[in-house]
Amino acid sequence: MRPGTSVQIDLGPAAFKSQSLVVNVRVLIDGPSELVFDYALPHGWKVVVGCRVRVPLRHKLATGTVLSISEESEHAQTDFTLRELDSLIDPEPLMNETLLKVGRWIADYYACGFETVVRSLLPESVRNEGNSAKTRRIAVLVKLPNEEELDKISRRAPRQHAILMLLSSAAGQRMATLELGKGADAPLRALQQAGCVRIEKEEVRRDPEADGVMEVLESKPLKLNSSQQAALEAILASVKSNKPKPQLLMGVTGSGKTEVYLQAARKVIDSGRGVLVLVPEISLTPQTVRRFKARFASMQDEVAVLHSHLSQGERFDEWHRIRKGKARIVIGARSAVFAPIPKLGLIIVDEEHENSYKQDSVPRYHGRDVAVLRAAFENSAIVLGSATPSLESWNNAQSGKYELLRLDHRADGQSMPLVRVVDMRVESRKHKGSMPIFSDALRTGLEQRLEKGEQAILFLNRRGFARALSCPKCGHVCECPHCSIALTYHRTDERLICHICGHQAVVPRKCPECKDPAILFQGFGTQKVEEVMAKLMPQARIARIDADAMKRKNALRDILLAFKAHKIDILIGTQMIAKGLHFPNVTLVGILNADIGLHTPDFRAGERTFQLITQVAGRAGRGDLEGEVVVQTATPHSPSIQFARKHDFDGFSEQELEFRQHFGYPPYAHCAVLTSRSTHERRAEFTLQTLHTRLKESLPKGLVLGEVLPSPLLKAHGQFRFQLMLRAGRARTLSSHVQGVLKRTSLPEDVTVVFDMDALSFS
Repeated sequence: MRPGTSVQIDLGPAAFKSQSLVVNVRVLIDGPSELVFDYALPHGWKVVVGCRVRVPLRHKLATGTVLSISEESEHAQTDFTLRELDSLIDPEPLMNETLLKVGRWIADYYACGFETVVRSLLPESVRNEGNSAKTRRIAVLVKLPNEEELDKISRRAPRQHAILMLLSSAAGQRMATLELGKGADAPLRALQQAGCVRIEKEEVRRDPEADGVMEVLESKPLKLNSSQQAALEAILASVKSNKPKPQLLMGVTGSGKTEVYLQAARKVIDSGRGVLVLVPEISLTPQTVRRFKARFASMQDEVAVLHSHLSQGERFDEWHRIRKGKARIVIGARSAVFAPIPKLGLIIVDEEHENSYKQDSVPRYHGRDVAVLRAAFENSAIVLGSATPSLESWNNAQSGKYELLRLDHRADGQSMPLVRVVDMRVESRKHKGSMPIFSDALRTGLEQRLEKGEQAILFLNRRGFARALSCPKCGHVCECPHCSIALTYHRTDERLICHICGHQAVVPRKCPECKDPAILFQGFGTQKVEEVMAKLMPQARIARIDADAMKRKNALRDILLAFKAHKIDILIGTQMIAKGLHFPNVTLVGILNADIGLHTPDFRAGERTFQLITQVAGRAGRGDLEGEVVVQTATPHSPSIQFARKHDFDGFSEQELEFRQHFGYPPYAHCAVLTSRSTHERRAEFTLQTLHTRLKESLPKGLVLGEVLPSPLLKAHGQFRFQLMLRAGRARTLSSHVQGVLKRTSLPEDVTVVFDMDALSFS
């Protein structure tokens, strides 16, 4: 029997008289370490893969999840006897067969252990036996004494009388015992003994959205234009299809993709099936939840949220509500792709091009690709939405693997914003060689918007005050001792901080090397932009959104609500404000440095720059007023910037795909990265060189093997890193060859080797 197969074995005493078999049950032990042990199945037990069990571990009991079941001859166990399972926690498996199939596919495709995948399928809050449903005691009125008896109770036991009166006037004649005030326990026991009151236990949901600052008002479906209607009809046809094809909904920013999602979700919910909505970042979850709750106002309790920022109790409650079918609309980030929705009818992957859908730790799955796979297994429709689709999805649509749906115009009929590219080299000459933060065009535009009472957004994908602290005399740069990167100066904390490992250092008053006091700050981040803007326009109300400013819980939500209410004039932020936000009064967007990320050693650099500029530009002119975008760059003739200026995705994709095809990069090949890391630089390099030599032996046809090179970021978190890129037309060929070599190679104890299939990051 193949390990990992979902089976049900019912072994009674009679079965053991006729054959001598031991049933091995492989169990993943709960805890931080990935311990997997085999146990024997007691006679007569019914166990399936995915069940939760309690097992003996050394001198105590532990909990775990059944990974696989296999039969083995009793005589094969010559050295030791397997210990038996102690007890069954859940008679029903917590993972259905579809999710198990998805998990096995992930383990095979991304070359990782199935036990590692199970930790993603079953979150820690569900596996941890210490977590349970929160309950409260409820007092229920069984019978109300007549007036004569009530009169006697009021004189003899006034507290009991008060409780009876409260219950009789309460809705449903039931109240939480806490609401009856202190000292209610004894009177309640007396009333229970008298048969007047019954005490029950009631589950209390720990609602992640319970602390919302504003009431969600019901929204009605909007009238769709012809393109939206055609897209909706195509999605509903896919929902009804026996074999639905994945659909790519490409719509320009402001084209009304969300309204199409909402109306499609309504039809699916009305048919009795569930809807899964994936968003690329946790910061986008609250606004998506509000939109769905507003549209499904009569069934707000059926909207669940899943992401890693929930508390253990909130995640436990939401997960079990989904599994029991109490929540049929699930909204969440990457990990929500594993939500146990019983009857899944539609999956929506919003902003499908975002890199954040790729997991950066084992298992290194891509949430979008897993969603497509799950939709195929569930026989459900799936819609991938974006204004700037990934070239992988776009190529699938062009080849007919996906169905392409297009929304080429904004839903309100407004034109796309005018994009003006400013050459900062010219601006630098105006300022005698000094590169200004704001060009003349951007500063003028901001002043005009303030005079008109309109709002503006300034985008810079670099947080902090200055990107480096360097000495003009000797050239010394303050670097992180653990990473190959300069420390960023943060004015609010008065510290130098590493954005990779978090290391902090005191700001030196003079150069640590030559002791020159003229040490200077280089570059600028969002903190400096905020400070300079406050000096230039003191009358403006300014707010900043980045990882530093959003440390307080709900800080992002509060600022966005204030901006929507026009309590803020200028919003400064990083990529947290680049997508998914709708502010009708924003008429100007300034992109302060469009070159960040454009010149990195990554074949996707141009694609990412085009996507980011297009997404940020889409925040302007989404209302009745026309929008304008000012793009500041030192490389104005870059194809990414020029195509983004014209909102020309087709032109950009045609040129970029031609380049990718010529050099054999995705989507025309699968690209994987093998990384070695160690605190010893030479050992990390030698290990990867050894693997490179062994991979070269019997190299499969069509597999392109690169050379061992230092990572663009050579040192991170105190470890030196080296990379090896592999490309092949078939993913299985690449994955199986690498796995085979890794299994035959003994690695040094202090060297870690990581395999990343379909890698998106090369830093």
